[in-house]
Amino acid sequence: MTGKDVPALEEAAGGIPQGTRINITFLAGEDPGMRLAAARAVKRLGFVPVPHISARRLPSRAHLEEFLAGLAADGTGENVFVVGGDPARPEGPYEDALAVIRTGLLQHHGVRHIGISGYPEGHPAIADRALWSALTDKTAALGAERLSGDVITQFGFDVDPVLTWLEAARARGVRLPVRIGVPGPAGVRRLLGYATRFGVASSASVARKYGFSLTNLMGTTGPDRFLHALARGYDPARHGVVKVHFYTFGGLRATSEWITTFRQGHAQA
Repeated sequence: MTGKDVPALEEAAGGIPQGTRINITFLAGEDPGMRLAAARAVKRLGFVPVPHISARRLPSRAHLEEFLAGLAADGTGENVFVVGGDPARPEGPYEDALAVIRTGLLQHHGVRHIGISGYPEGHPAIADRALWSALTDKTAALGAERLSGDVITQFGFDVDPVLTWLEAARARGVRLPVRIGVPGPAGVRRLLGYATRFGVASSASVARKYGFSLTNLMGTTGPDRFLHALARGYDPARHGVVKVHFYTFGGLRATSEWITTFRQGHAQA
């Protein structure tokens, strides 16, 4: 969710299991007060807030400390997700997520669990070698600080690169649980827009596997086929602990209702 999505979360709350982890984005147009208010709302409704910290959007160390202190005061800062962020150049002293983790400020303000990012299909602006180095370095930093963590991946439409990436991550010593990014149900045009923005493969063959057509952009599609394919290909011995993380491109309520329906159908199968 974003800081502006509190009303949408309140509307969807009845269909979301208590204790669900809900990530709160760190967008350029939202101030710290809005993010803190969103985290408080998540907690009030019975969920686990996971505020994002965007390293390159932090203008100063003081700004980071103020945000963390606010989370700690509200009891919403035990779980955070730290990411480099979109700006090509840092707006302050932090080049990447690792730089934030290494400050020691997170644990000083009561953070106990840190999420980090993973990119099964790569990143349009970062070389694969740098992505792997960042992942292993952040994993090592969490271990050295005795912090728990997990990896949340960029979403995708094709299971094959996800499973290949998982196996490669385990071979590199990454033992953290991995939450595979899954797009909630949304309009095809919107999904393709996000895919273009984040460098996600959306060729005709990939689209057919996922369940939509590039020639019909007016429909809505969900990740049914993707999740079934992930379950079929998953091998705990090779892929480790794997969960899912839903990107609510089509809205919080639509995603929560889709998940409930999918679970019910799977339980009856």
